[in-house]
Amino acid sequence: MATPPAALLGVVGSIPDAVNPLALSLNEYPFPPLPAVRSAMAASIDTANRYPEFLPQRLRSLIAGHVGVRESQVVIGSGATGVTMQVLHAVSSPGDTMVMAAPTFDGFPIFAQMARLRSVTVPLDQHGHHDLDAMAEAAENARVVVVCRPHNPTGTVEPADDIERFLARVPRDTVVLLDEAYVEFLPGEHRIDAPSLVRRFGNVVVVRTFSKAYGLAGLRVGYGFCAPDLGRTLWSMQLPFGTPLSGLVAVAASYDAESQLRQRIRMIAAERRYLQLRLRSMGLYTTEGQANFVYLPACGRRWQAVFDGAGLQVRHYPDGGVRITVGSRESTRAVLRAVRTAMR
Repeated sequence: MATPPAALLGVVGSIPDAVNPLALSLNEYPFPPLPAVRSAMAASIDTANRYPEFLPQRLRSLIAGHVGVRESQVVIGSGATGVTMQVLHAVSSPGDTMVMAAPTFDGFPIFAQMARLRSVTVPLDQHGHHDLDAMAEAAENARVVVVCRPHNPTGTVEPADDIERFLARVPRDTVVLLDEAYVEFLPGEHRIDAPSLVRRFGNVVVVRTFSKAYGLAGLRVGYGFCAPDLGRTLWSMQLPFGTPLSGLVAVAASYDAESQLRQRIRMIAAERRYLQLRLRSMGLYTTEGQANFVYLPACGRRWQAVFDGAGLQVRHYPDGGVRITVGSRESTRAVLRAVRTAMR
């Protein structure tokens, strides 16, 4: 049997493992895709010689039906990041202002820079929540303002009434990006009726992704939905041939396997609560996170030395805080072992 070329070996060898209990920095799903999703993706491999749809009409229709909005309200992107860039290119001009919390998802300052926007940051409070009053004031002179719910990296959730009061204060010509990348992890009592929200606030774009709870980060499929008028503007920026066939079939198979996905989500939520409780029993403060990660604010400890020394890949922040993706029980044990060792 011939030996594979060195280039192929190098590429294959660089592919990350689907299961890695130490990879806790990107909020990835800790399991491979569900069997039904894998089968659907495998069936699409033989069509790799064919282009996908010029514009992702079938995926748009599929998502619209699942979310409960009209097709004209939905846009598709390369992950939530692609949708965000699509929004910025469609509604802003170089020199405009973009308001965001600090700390926030690492991508937002980068996206603002790519769109040549001026970033204005509003610090979170001591418990990891948005200062929505200060953000509304900053939004008076902004073109775009971003609110994450649950927030990344703290996992906190602002009450629905507070979000509505905030939106009522934001000027109608300021576009609000409501980032719901982790919405599937929220229990029902914390959910916002997002389709109703975009009917009442024509300047809101709800952004979601299949990278987190659906476990399809490598396929890069995200979407947004908003009022029809704004939707038509965003759809005019839709990238032709931009969504692979594998992404379409994986989303369809995921929707069909919703009950299995919900079971996995419950497993992650239970593991998050377990990790939070164990850390708190050790005297550590964690925010009231509702996503698939736990956030430890800066507390005078050198968290980077603690986790890097244990071989754990977690996300560190300039102020000393750390975000830990929830993985398997093996991952949880590794995190607790590293913290316990540092506290001796």
